Amino acid sequence: MNSGFLQAFQRALTCPICMNYFIDPVTIDCGHSFCRPCLYISWPNFPVLAQCSECKKTTRQRNLKTDIRVKKMTSLVRKASLQEFLSAEEQMCGAHRETKKMFCEVDKSLLCLLCSNSQQHRDHRHCPIEWAADECREKLIKKMQSLWEKACENYRNLNTETTRTRCWKDYVSLRIEAIRAEYQKIPSFLHEEEQHHLERLQKDGEDISQQLNESKARMEQRREMLRGMYEELKEMCHKPDVELLQAFGDILHRSESVLLHIPQPVNLELSAEPITGLRVRLNQFRVNITLCPERANSHIFLHGDLRSMNVGCEPQENPHITATPGCFLAWGAQSFTAGKYYWEVQVEDSWNWAFGVCNDYWKEKSWNDKTDEEEGLFLLGCVKDSHCTLFTTSPLMFQYVPRPTSLLGIFLDYEGRTVSFVNVDQSSLIHTISNCSFSPYIWPIFCCSHF
Repeated sequence: MNSGFLQAFQRALTCPICMNYFIDPVTIDCGHSFCRPCLYISWPNFPVLAQCSECKKTTRQRNLKTDIRVKKMTSLVRKASLQEFLSAEEQMCGAHRETKKMFCEVDKSLLCLLCSNSQQHRDHRHCPIEWAADECREKLIKKMQSLWEKACENYRNLNTETTRTRCWKDYVSLRIEAIRAEYQKIPSFLHEEEQHHLERLQKDGEDISQQLNESKARMEQRREMLRGMYEELKEMCHKPDVELLQAFGDILHRSESVLLHIPQPVNLELSAEPITGLRVRLNQFRVNITLCPERANSHIFLHGDLRSMNVGCEPQENPHITATPGCFLAWGAQSFTAGKYYWEVQVEDSWNWAFGVCNDYWKEKSWNDKTDEEEGLFLLGCVKDSHCTLFTTSPLMFQYVPRPTSLLGIFLDYEGRTVSFVNVDQSSLIHTISNCSFSPYIWPIFCCSHF
C-alpha cells in the first residue's frame, strides 16, 4: 500500500480529541466520530446536549451506539501497526530467527511459534498477540462502560444531595413555622409540649443537615475516584498492542474495587411528634364527602414523575361497571365557597395516590391541559424502589415526614387560604399549604392506584 495513502487512512481513524486510534468509536449526529471515552470525558457534567468539538454543532449524548464499521477499520490499522512493529529486526526471536507472533500470559513475553511449543512454555496459556490484545482491550472497554454507568448514577445522586442540602434548612424552618402556627390554635397550657416539639425538630434538622454534608462529600470523593479510574483504563486502551499486553496487570481488579459501594442519598425523614388535641379541634369542622357519580367509575393512570403531576383518564365504556381495585379517581359531589372543612380518607397500602382540593377552573380543563400546579392543591404519595415519597403541590415540595399508613386528614380553611394535611394515626401535621389562590368553587379530589 502507498505510504501516503496509508498515512491518510490512519489519520482518518484517529480520534480528534486524544489523537490516538479510535477505541469504541461512536459517530454523533453531525457525522463526526470520536472515542466514546474521550467524548464522555469531554462532557464532564453529563449534559443532554453538548457541542461537537469539530464543527461546534449541538448534538445529543444519549443512546450512542458503537460504530461497528469504524471499529473494524481501526482494528485493521492496529494490526498493520503491530505487524510493522514485530517485523523489526530487534523483535525477531534470537534463537530461531522467527517473527514473534505469540504472547505468553504467564510471563508476559512475546514468543515465536517454536518457542511457544517448547518445554518451557508448553504448559502456559499463550495465543496470537493480536487476539490477546483485542481480548484485553474489549475487557477494558466493558469495564469502562460499567464505570461510566456508576459515574452517571453517582452524578445523579450528587445532584440530588446538592439540591436537598441547599433546600434543607429552608424546609426545616418552614416546618417549624407550620408547627408553631398549629400550637397557636390550641390552649396555651401546651406551651411545654410545643417547646419540646420545636426543639426536637430543630435538633433533627441539624443532625440531618450534617448527614447531607457528609453524604455529599462522599459522593464528590467517589466522583473523582471513578473519573480517575476511567481515564486510567482509557489510557491503557490507547497503548499499542504489545505495551497493552505487558502492562495489563491488575488494573481490572483495581477497577472492581472502585465500583463497589457507590454512595446513596441519605434517607431523609424528620420525626413527626403528635400534637395533642389536633384531631379533636379539626373534627369540629368534620364533613362527609360524597363522590360525584359520573367520575366515580373511571380508570386512572397516575404517573410518578415528581416534577409534574399528570393524571390521565380513560372512562369506562359501561358506566355501570364498578372501578377495578387497582385504580380510582373521583371528585367530591359538593363544592366549597366559604368556611372551614375537614375530612379523612383511607390510604392504607395504596402505592400511588393524590388527595386534596382543586379549583373549579382546574376541574373543568381537559386532561391533557392539567399542568398548572396553582389550580390543584394535593398531597401525593408515590412509590419508587419500594419506598413511598410524599410531596405537595403549589409549589412542588418534598415532605420528609413519615407516610400515613391508615388515615389521612385534609383541612380546608377557605377564608384563611390554607390547605393542611394530617397524619391521623400519629396526630401529627404533614404540611400546610399557605396563601392559596382559591377560585369561587373548591372541589375535593380523590385519586389512588395500586400499580
